[in-house]
Amino acid sequence: MLRAGARAHAHPAWWAFLVHRLSGLGLALFLPLHFWALGEALHGAAALDGFLQFADHGLFKFGEWGLVVLLSLHLMGGVRLLLIEFGSASGLRKNWIAAAAGFAMATGLAFALSLLS
Repeated sequence: MLRAGARAHAHPAWWAFLVHRLSGLGLALFLPLHFWALGEALHGAAALDGFLQFADHGLFKFGEWGLVVLLSLHLMGGVRLLLIEFGSASGLRKNWIAAAAGFAMATGLAFALSLLS
């Protein structure tokens, strides 16, 4: 028999909570890098062009894809929470989790395909 804590960790809502929190943390860690990149534009066109050439590598492209997936996961996790908070249909929670994950996957795949072309 599972303990109450282990039973809670097996529930899809707990995993949705964890993904939402971790995607938010990942986005928060990205923000200083984003502001640094934007700050390069203040140093002139040459500094920005140098950064953009540096950012044209495959590792950065993979990072951009990861960022889009994190944004999509966090967005859909937030929408899911709003639906739970303000919605009246509590039986659809697992469907909202599946819809959020599906939307995030579709967004990530669409962005990955746009990088290949």
